[in-house]
Amino acid sequence: MKQVVTFGEIMLRLSPPPHYRFTQAASFEANYGGGEANVGAALAGLGVPAAHVTCFPANELGQAAAQSFQRLGVDMRHTVYSGKRLGLYFLEVGASMRASKVVYDRADSSFANLDPAAFDWDEILKNAQWLHWTGITPAISATAAQAIHEGIQAARRLGLTVSADVNYRRNLWQYGQTAQDVMPDLVAGCDVVVCSENDADDLFGIRPAAGAENNFVSISEQLMTRFPQIKQVISTRRKTQSASHERIKGQLFDGTYSETPYYDITPVVDRIGGGDAFLGGFIYGTLTYATPQEALHFAVVASALKHTIHGDVNLVTVAEVEHVLQGNTTGRLVR
Repeated sequence: MKQVVTFGEIMLRLSPPPHYRFTQAASFEANYGGGEANVGAALAGLGVPAAHVTCFPANELGQAAAQSFQRLGVDMRHTVYSGKRLGLYFLEVGASMRASKVVYDRADSSFANLDPAAFDWDEILKNAQWLHWTGITPAISATAAQAIHEGIQAARRLGLTVSADVNYRRNLWQYGQTAQDVMPDLVAGCDVVVCSENDADDLFGIRPAAGAENNFVSISEQLMTRFPQIKQVISTRRKTQSASHERIKGQLFDGTYSETPYYDITPVVDRIGGGDAFLGGFIYGTLTYATPQEALHFAVVASALKHTIHGDVNLVTVAEVEHVLQGNTTGRLVR
């Protein structure tokens, strides 16, 4: 099987002990993660060859970050080492009615200052079948946006499938260009997009048609009209009960609308990376199952399981996902 290639920043995650406030913390636990790399690591755990492309500082922190994903089975051979700084983020895990909080410290990171010419996309993608990126990458800097633009163009030349989680983060766009200016050209090269109704409005000015029976179908139809390369629009829908209790389902439109049942998740251990787990599960399902509906159902169960796992990465096996798909949702002890 050919590789799935992901591209984006990996950061060092620092967290107080579970449910401690930042102001209480005497120590921080270190993990590494990034939206795109989390997809690659999830796929590696599901048995799909995965490679991640990024830029790290040429120091021990960059080496540690690369090694953390290598241990998960991700091919990191295309990592570029330049610059001086690994991006950080701090996570305070909430509970019940107290929300979790994230504080970013990623300005002037090695990834933000990458040189697009350092990435030979024809070489990187020569053994690949799929390229995945998110809207976080072009938000970080103009050079990061240029690098993923060149990656998408190479993927199109080589006949790969391209997916994107458009993932609009308003506060990240600080370098003089707006998401509304940059994202349309990038999304135009995609076959699969993860896009919520809010992101469709914020990024593309697309809103559900008046009187639409299904708002997700309405925005998906408009996305596919504006960007004819898009073949599938997918999304999760959440009903957040509290920081400790989520309900999620999956939605898909490819000319026909599909959805899954809601899955009830309580207690939530760590919701960071839930969307990445969904996309990783969908890619696996697309490569493995006969129908998009089966891929969607695998994806939402993979995402639900991620909420029970500490850290950014979805450390589940195919057998564990399929166990839940068979209706085994009690979490009964397995001996």
